[in-house]
Amino acid sequence: MNIHLTKSQIGLDGVPAAETVLSHVDGERGELIIAGEHVGSLAARSSFEGVTARLWNGANKTSLSEADVRASLGTARERAFGRLPDLLPATRGMGIVDGFRAAVAGLRAEHGLEHEATIVGAFPVIAGALVRRAGGLEPVLPDRSMSHAADTLRMLHGRAPATREVTALDAYLVTVCDHGMNASTFTTRVVASTQADLFAAVTAGYCALTGPLHGGAPEPVLEMLDAIGSRERIQSWVDAALARGERMMGFGHRVYRVRDPRADVLKTAIEALASNGADLPFAGEVEAYIRSALRKKNPDRPLETNVEFFTAILLDALAIPRQAFTPIFALARAAGWTAHAREQQRTGRLIRPSSSYVGAMPKASGD
Repeated sequence: MNIHLTKSQIGLDGVPAAETVLSHVDGERGELIIAGEHVGSLAARSSFEGVTARLWNGANKTSLSEADVRASLGTARERAFGRLPDLLPATRGMGIVDGFRAAVAGLRAEHGLEHEATIVGAFPVIAGALVRRAGGLEPVLPDRSMSHAADTLRMLHGRAPATREVTALDAYLVTVCDHGMNASTFTTRVVASTQADLFAAVTAGYCALTGPLHGGAPEPVLEMLDAIGSRERIQSWVDAALARGERMMGFGHRVYRVRDPRADVLKTAIEALASNGADLPFAGEVEAYIRSALRKKNPDRPLETNVEFFTAILLDALAIPRQAFTPIFALARAAGWTAHAREQQRTGRLIRPSSSYVGAMPKASGD
């Protein structure tokens, strides 16, 4: 007997796939809780190393401190830099997004380092090397004494970052480090549930992130803002785009029915960068008009601002190339991926959902 499922059932909307202590998303209330705290409070009070310690402790039942994680990530960045001659040849001829995937797939265990630290520490080193190679420059040796956010910017730009730049990137890394059972995290957990190692699980998670329906929208947000160009063109451009049925990039979310709570966290972070190239007033006017237009078009279910709208503005203000947005997203989300993989291996079981067959059935014998 063929059983036809609804669209949401096919997409597994609302179907729990695991029990977790790592993060919780409430789409109706617009709430994101990471390791027991609301994302806004966490971003205001914690560094990336601090939230990573909380995630790893929750997954592994350990008691790592922020200082422990900072030290291990510093060591891991140095080790990863030493591995670049082995990792980069596989990326020849590739762009930054694809090259990052190939290099990540080449990571392996490092003596004396937990796999989690090896992975999270390697990501900014690989991203920095690929960005600089694209500009005809040599990679920058990591500085283990710096924070993860500060050293990431230094390896990207080849200079010591300003304090406000570090603060902004750190807020971004904290804000997007984990987000419930999103597509890349689910992919990571599926692979980890087979008892494959963390390197295989996280590589699979990154592959899922590269899809345009998951982590690929920040760059198109900037393309949209570029196309609008000026305040005088906001209304006419948006109205024309909506009349053509085009999607407004940075608006709407699969889970949130209200405003994405991460959007306001990043908007606050951008305000400190306004003098560093972030045209927040213009972007704010674009956001306000698009929200108004979407409410008029869909009064019963308007599309609200999501994290990618302000992600695009923040990363652009930090002079991070658009082609590197996905790897930088992965740099943050790797903290969550590694924690989820460990949690799945420790507490879960093989993830093996069923499917609903809707194809032809064989004829009965004798027909």
